[in-house]
Formats: sequence, C-alpha cells, structure tokens
Amino acid sequence: MSRRHFAVSMPLSIALIASALAAGPTGESIVPEGAKLELLYTRTADIEGGLTEGAAVAPDGSIYFTDIPLGEPSGLIVRFDPTTMKNSIFTDDSRKANGLMFDAKGRLLACEGSDHGGQCISRWDVKTRKREVVADKYMGKRFNAPNDLAIDLKGRIYFTDPRYLGDEPRELEQRAVYRIETNGDVVEVTHDVEKPNGIAISPDQKTLYVGDHNNGTDRIDPNAPPPEKGAMTIYAFPLGADGLVAGAPKTVYDFGTENGCDGMCLDVEGNLYLTSRGSKRPGVLVISPEGKEVAHIPTNEAEPGGKLAEGLPSNCDFGIGKESNMLYVTIDKSLCRIRLKVDGWHIPWAKSVER
Repeated sequence: MSRRHFAVSMPLSIALIASALAAGPTGESIVPEGAKLELLYTRTADIEGGLTEGAAVAPDGSIYFTDIPLGEPSGLIVRFDPTTMKNSIFTDDSRKANGLMFDAKGRLLACEGSDHGGQCISRWDVKTRKREVVADKYMGKRFNAPNDLAIDLKGRIYFTDPRYLGDEPRELEQRAVYRIETNGDVVEVTHDVEKPNGIAISPDQKTLYVGDHNNGTDRIDPNAPPPEKGAMTIYAFPLGADGLVAGAPKTVYDFGTENGCDGMCLDVEGNLYLTSRGSKRPGVLVISPEGKEVAHIPTNEAEPGGKLAEGLPSNCDFGIGKESNMLYVTIDKSLCRIRLKVDGWHIPWAKSVER
C-alpha cells in the first residue's frame, strides 16, 4: 500500500470546548475554578473510524499522539508543539500505533496493534525517523495487539497485550501483561486480567496499575459466539524487588456495568488519572491510590461550535517544564488540554524544559 501524506489543520483561535456540563469539573484540590478543556487538534486526514490515542510528552516538551483508523490505513503519529501551537505529522505509517512513551534516551516507544498493524513494540529515533522492532513475540508466538505501556526506573518496558479487533490469526492463548528486559528478553508479568488496557507504575515503583477493559468485542474467532461484556476494573498489583508481581491484585476501582478506563497517568501525589469511557459519565476520573474519587473532568459535551462529537477520552499525559501541570487528553479524534493545580509524575529522565 502506498504511503499518503496528510496536512494537519489546527484552529489557531483555539476554541475553549469540553467541560460544558452543568456540573462542570469537580475536585477543587485538582482543578482550578473555571478551567476548561482546550481543543488543539481534530483529525482532517482522509481516513475513517478509529480514534486518537497514546498522548506522550517528549524530552523537548512536545506532545506525541496517535490517530488510529479502522481497516487497512496504517495510521498516524502526530506531534503537537506547545511553543508554536502547531501540529505536524511525525509519520503517516504508524502500523496502527496506539500507546506511546519516551525512554531514557529520548526514543519514542510505540505499541503497534492488530487490524493490519505491526503487533509489536517498536522504537523510533525522532531525529532520523528510523523505526526498529523491540519485541514482537513471547516464547516464539506473535503478540495479540500491544495496547499501552509504562517504563520503570530501570528502563524495563511493561506493556498490555489484549485484542479488540483485527482478523490476524491469534497465536497466544492469554491476554497478558509483559515486560521487556533491558537485554530484550520478554517475560510475562501477569495474565490475571481479562483484557488489560491502560497501565502505569506508581512513583515508588511498588505498584503496577492495570486497567481491565473487557468490552466484549472480539473478532479473533469468527465462528465463536460473541463474548459477553466482562470486567471494567482498575487493579493494583504489588511488585517485588525484581519488579514482578509479588501477591494478589487489589481492586482499586470498579466501574460496574459502565465502560471503564482506557489509558491512564499519574500525578506527583500518586493520584491516578483514568480516561473513563462510560456513556453516563465520560471524562478523566482522578482517584487516590486507595481508590477514592478526588476529581472528575467531564469530556462529553462541547460549547457551541465545538468539534467533539461524543467526547469519549482514550488516553492522557502531563506536560513537563512550564507545562508540568498541563494535562493532555485524547478525546474521540481530537487532542485537548487543561491546566490543573498539580504536576504530573514522570520518570526522572523526562527533563524540564524552559519555554
């Protein structure tokens, strides 16, 4: 398939959009009075379906995120520059990249999914735009569809491997969480999650948070009956000194029958920011490590003229430097941001930048 080049338009007037719910955001310790989501990007490329995903801050303070279509089109990785307020296409051949994160050497790691995607963890040199595969198999079998990732202080890559769509033959029996060692070896961390999605590691490195988002959709076996909707839960797995699971998981938050969390991130106080996709209350749900709600930023309504059709968030990350308290959120096919009262937590090599 030939590669296509797309132009990206960004409304320079920067309309203030979502959070027009009557109640507005909650959590005065987190959200400043009057704070609103600001629209930064909405898809203009001639691709259909899918969503934006994978917001990740780069060492220079820019935000990289993915724009994932359905079907054969490969998908985009887009870069937003807070200094110029402009978007640019980093690549139009992302191989269905989903979750993103930068490593200690400033390289962009990507979870490439299924449905004509790479089904691997890849790594990009952002200067040369050269891509390489970090890992695509566990015990000789191809991953299902890597979804999201986190990196610990030792540089080891934890990632979730569910499967939501795609006709590729499935080789692994389990949907699991894996870790790529610094030497490239892959170990299984846990498969005690129905469909692992968002993932994060606590600042003290003692807890692995995993979002179970079993929406019931499954195109792995076309002859099997549709699976029923399952767990919509946030689990906290205790980690031992070796960084592997060292005990039974604790349920931190249960969304019940509503759709649960997609991606997540953390602030310096250890609070979890969950992109909640439930139809009754879509938004960024902020909970304490104990599971208590401390704030909620609604995303399902826009001001008149806003471009968010449904307002379902998918992922989030904080900026760095002067934007350390700026939360970036991918919503539907857009990228938005909102300034908060707290700073985001990043691994130490996310250096502060001056702007």
